[in-house]
Amino acid sequence: MSETVALIAEVVAKYDAELIELRRDLHRHPELSWHEQRTTELVAHRLEAAGWRVERIEPSGLVAEIGESGRDAGVVALRADMDALPVDDVSGEPWASTRPGVAHACGHDVHVACLMGAALALAELHERALLPGRVRLLFQPAEEVMPGGARRLVTHGVLDGVTQIFALHCDPGVDVGRVGVRSGALTSAADRLEVLLEGTGGHTSRPHLTGDLTFALAKVTSELPAVLSRRMDPRAGVSVVWGVIAAGSAPNVIPDHGRVAGTVRILDAVAWTGCEPIVREAVHDIVRPYGVNAVVDYLQGVPPVVNDPASNALIGAAVREMLGAHGSTPVPQSLGGEDFGWYLEQVPGAMFRLGTRTPGGAVYDLHQGNLRVDERAIGVGAQVLARAATLALAAPTPV
Repeated sequence: MSETVALIAEVVAKYDAELIELRRDLHRHPELSWHEQRTTELVAHRLEAAGWRVERIEPSGLVAEIGESGRDAGVVALRADMDALPVDDVSGEPWASTRPGVAHACGHDVHVACLMGAALALAELHERALLPGRVRLLFQPAEEVMPGGARRLVTHGVLDGVTQIFALHCDPGVDVGRVGVRSGALTSAADRLEVLLEGTGGHTSRPHLTGDLTFALAKVTSELPAVLSRRMDPRAGVSVVWGVIAAGSAPNVIPDHGRVAGTVRILDAVAWTGCEPIVREAVHDIVRPYGVNAVVDYLQGVPPVVNDPASNALIGAAVREMLGAHGSTPVPQSLGGEDFGWYLEQVPGAMFRLGTRTPGGAVYDLHQGNLRVDERAIGVGAQVLARAATLALAAPTPV
């Protein structure tokens, strides 16, 4: 075992109780996207105390650096997202959310604690002259909204000089003590779609004298997915799922307006770039026979997270050194969206899945108010992030 590996494990273990308490504190006080001011200050003060150079970003989030540029390795970045979701916490944990309707139901509190653990280990390496370059931390706001806080940070210049970037995401389907790895596409693109229909309205006894808006709305919900399955390459894995369908208030009245809203998810990055015009054309073609007008609001949300093979190999090496030969497990591509993909469009990098399930225990789904995580995962994530950064700094700059 190298001196660096041993020191990372030692420091993370030393701060284990503090990192768990940080996670519980954040879980008690969740903050929605673009409102993570308390979280930002809590993280900033601890990083500054550990020797990191911290820059706060308005309205929330921060960038921190430590170390000096070494060789030609550039800067290695590590990222954690900080925002919570607008759902009620029904986990029953002693550290459940104290804010009604807001909860860390996606594990971002765990992500912050993991990155803090990595930061403390990297600060110790720097103090002992064992950090072979410069590391930049991105504590990012607003991952849960489209198009996401990652784009704001990219325009802020957080990737200037960065040659590789790494991140993690909780996975309640993987046992604690292990991480999920995948080279290539890890998540899908995710867009938001809303269709507003407008017509004259009328009596249900005379649909021929008005635009049957409700019928047209039903056609959009059922036929748009079918049209896309024939207009787009089926290998792209296009999925349209509706979350809102609303029209009318009386059984014998054809309404004059209605709406349907949902998400479009696409596994393939190339197909994603051409999807929007096809959706717009298809919606108008579907409603045209029914005498109603359609307004299509299509928001391109996030691209797929596509792990760079060389960066993913570094994650694999970090896992083997910190967790052992059986510390990783392959994971499939997910239809979930993750704005880490915006960073990977600029620089190579990789994201791994952090196992949070207690072996033999229940599987809790993300974005649900009953989410529970095995907090031993925090130390695991911290160690892998820290080691990935040091390996990347010591490796040749990716081309």
